[in-house]
Amino acid sequence: MSGTMSFRAMERAKQQKLRPDNYIPGLGRGATGFTTRSDIGPARTLASQQSESSSQPAPPPPSAPHTVGQAAPAGYVAGRGRGQKGFGQTSEGDVGDRGDYSDANFNEWSGFGGSLFSGTPYESDDAEADRVWTQVDDKMDERRREKREKRLKEELEKYRRKVPTIQRQFADLKRGLNEVSSDDWLNIPEAGEMTKRKHKNERDKLTPVPDSLLGSAIAQNQTSTSVDPSGLATPSPGSAGAATPHTDLRQIGEGRSKMLELKLQRMSDNVQGQTVVDPKGYLTGLATKTMSSDADIGDIKEARLLLDSARQSNKKHPPAWIAAARLEVIAGKVVQARQIIMQGCQACPSSEDLWLEAARLHTPESAKRILAQAVQHLPQAIKVWLAAAELETESKAKRNVMRKALEYIPDSVRLWKAAVELETEGDAKLMLRRAVEDGCCPLSVDLWLALAQLEEYEQAKITLGKARDKIPSEPSIWLTAAKLEEANSNKTSVGRIIDKALQWFSQQQIKVANDRDFWLGEAENAEEEGFRTCAGALVHAAIGLGVHEADRKRIWQEDADNMQNRGHVHCARCVLGRALSLFPTKKGLWMKAALLEKRHGTSEELSALLERAVSSCPRAWQLWLMSAKEKWLGGDIISARRILADAFAANSDNEEIWLAAVKLENSSGETERARRLLERARDKASTERVWMKSALFERQQGDFTKEKTLLLEAVKHFPDFAKLWIMLIQVEGRLSHTASSTSTNSASDSSAASDPVIQAQRTHYMTGLKSCPRAVQLWLQAVECEASAEQWGRARSLLEKARVKVPKNELLWLATVRLEAKIGEEKLANNRLAQALQECPHSGILWSESINRESRARRKARAIDAIKACENNPLVIATTARLFWADRKIQKARDWFHRSVTLEPDNGDSWAWFYKFETQHGDENSQAAVVERVKAAEPRHGETWQKVSKRTENWNQEPQEILMMVVKEIK
Repeated sequence: MSGTMSFRAMERAKQQKLRPDNYIPGLGRGATGFTTRSDIGPARTLASQQSESSSQPAPPPPSAPHTVGQAAPAGYVAGRGRGQKGFGQTSEGDVGDRGDYSDANFNEWSGFGGSLFSGTPYESDDAEADRVWTQVDDKMDERRREKREKRLKEELEKYRRKVPTIQRQFADLKRGLNEVSSDDWLNIPEAGEMTKRKHKNERDKLTPVPDSLLGSAIAQNQTSTSVDPSGLATPSPGSAGAATPHTDLRQIGEGRSKMLELKLQRMSDNVQGQTVVDPKGYLTGLATKTMSSDADIGDIKEARLLLDSARQSNKKHPPAWIAAARLEVIAGKVVQARQIIMQGCQACPSSEDLWLEAARLHTPESAKRILAQAVQHLPQAIKVWLAAAELETESKAKRNVMRKALEYIPDSVRLWKAAVELETEGDAKLMLRRAVEDGCCPLSVDLWLALAQLEEYEQAKITLGKARDKIPSEPSIWLTAAKLEEANSNKTSVGRIIDKALQWFSQQQIKVANDRDFWLGEAENAEEEGFRTCAGALVHAAIGLGVHEADRKRIWQEDADNMQNRGHVHCARCVLGRALSLFPTKKGLWMKAALLEKRHGTSEELSALLERAVSSCPRAWQLWLMSAKEKWLGGDIISARRILADAFAANSDNEEIWLAAVKLENSSGETERARRLLERARDKASTERVWMKSALFERQQGDFTKEKTLLLEAVKHFPDFAKLWIMLIQVEGRLSHTASSTSTNSASDSSAASDPVIQAQRTHYMTGLKSCPRAVQLWLQAVECEASAEQWGRARSLLEKARVKVPKNELLWLATVRLEAKIGEEKLANNRLAQALQECPHSGILWSESINRESRARRKARAIDAIKACENNPLVIATTARLFWADRKIQKARDWFHRSVTLEPDNGDSWAWFYKFETQHGDENSQAAVVERVKAAEPRHGETWQKVSKRTENWNQEPQEILMMVVKEIK
């Protein structure tokens, strides 16, 4: 601003006027006045000025003034009069002062910037002070570091969600690469190669070639079929016209073939008329033989030298002979390998491995002769006898070999087993009895058990008794005896044998006596083999081994769960039975046993178990209801009523039993009995649920007036139960609908805001919201009432109040978005949706709504963002499955639907979409499988599912029937 004073100058002038005449700044706090360099001019001493004046020429006389354009006087420094020194000029008084005194470096509070003591010496106490202050700064920084790092991490995560990296953007595509097969990988084209090929094709141009160039190329590529008889001699230029004789190369090739044929014939008749080389397959073998590389040949030669040295240094070392023979086999020299191995057998006749290797390298007939020599040197070699038996092709010859072997080695269990397998049943008994009773192998458990299996019941008992006498510490003999008794229907002896075995092992202090896991494992094996009585006896005998009394219940429950997971249901049932015998009043054990019988048992077994349960735990209403439900599902209504009557006697104030009785009578068509039960329930078990079920019962019967009366009375007793207010608002609408259907319609120009029904509903929800200010469903019901009357302003206002009362609620935000979309404010709806996702970033229902509101081209990208925000949300997964369905990715859509219903089986909408998908792209089996899973899951939630299931006409429908209705309504 030209022509006016700056603000700073005006302030200084104002302060100058208000300042007293004798005012000295800072005098009151002990400071003294100071003079700046600009006040005293340049800081130059008199001596320096004199020395400068003496060394410089004298200035011109004042009578000769300088004018513009002339040279400056000698010694002139620009700005010296106002304290400047000039460029490159310093003096003794201002050497250390080079601060910035411009207005940009001036602050009204702290003055000019810069270091005040930059020119003072730095001493040890200054260094100590700096060190102390550095430690203080480090300590303060350490205290704030965790909080600062946490804040930086949150900011980085927030930034990554908005601007994801390339790796996170393609994470789902990388996971999808697991499904790519090897052929697909090989068929993926190279981008660079395609580009090069494309450029190459663009650059290739067809250029006509002259005939002279083609002729010269043909002449250069011609081959001659004859050579000069003088070899490499070339005729001189002077003798070009002389005729020279030629040799035909075709005749030379035919001659070489004839010579090769003669050599093959000579080799075929070389060894006493036997054919050594196959003339027909020789050339074919040469064509198919893979030639070794130079490196392989070198390795073979080096290994051959090493093994030759090893054999020469120690001829009695069998592994050297075997390695040398196998090396020759690898090199393709089988004859040399056979020679080497036979030399090894002569050098080491007591080596079992050498004889077996020699038999392997020779033909079967030669191998028989070799093994015959082997048994002469090694009559106790079991492997040699077994190999000799395997070489025989007839069963009789094999039996003869094995019997001969048993003559030399009668105590070999392995030979006895192999010999018994070759015999008939009668001969096998004789051989086994000779093996175990004649002293050949009396301690072989397998032979004893094999003999017992071949014997009859009585003889098998005697055999097992002898086996226990010979090997009393073997558990398998005792277990086989117990299984034998069970197989012959003598189940009473099974438990006695098991108890006796454990008692004997404990007396003899055998380690297996207290091995709990071993006996439980044997119980599971017995169940797999079909011996359930033996399995139960083992469980009862071993379940308490090594378990403290305080840990029994917990450990036994874990054992039952583990056995059930492994598929051993009977063992799990025995464990729970043992636990219930010691803890008969534990409701959790009865519930676990009842669930086990419900999944794997019969209805009779479940009913018997539940009868025992309710007699032991009469206060456990869950057991009473389960027992009554089983009778009801079985069609025995009278027994179900009797059970509920007994339940009333034990639990007269329990609302669940009252409501179950009402449901039983209502489902059976006994309406009056159900109504009387509800009246008694409201007197004896007056709870909010009983009143709500009473009103709901009247709604199902179509008596809306009685329903309203009950609700008005119920809200007086339970004003803070939001469902009662919601039902009261709904019954007003049903009453008005009924009245309008039976009377004339009102005038079309009547205002919806002044409608008495809307006024009544408004009164109810306003009163209810005062008692239940945080009831989200009540807020939504109020908004629905105003929206049905097209009072958009009131609906918006209610939603804003609701979001204040219940912040960060996804249902309220969803209702806000849909309200704006219903009005037609699409842009405002999108803005509200963006705000909702910022406030509830992990809401699956909001992300699902966001995906559905996007255009088809942008839905995939939105789905990726949704999966990153809430990866395992079933609503997002179901919506993504619908995108795959729209893209005709059938198998992937099916997998994602299956994942959605597995994560949340209680959501009926996901089941409806899954079934609708199977109706279009599945078969009858897949559709039936979905229906069966819905029946087992019994879903109760879902936006469309609840609307359909809560209709008055659908109160008694089965889940599969509601599924079909929901499938028709979803879009």
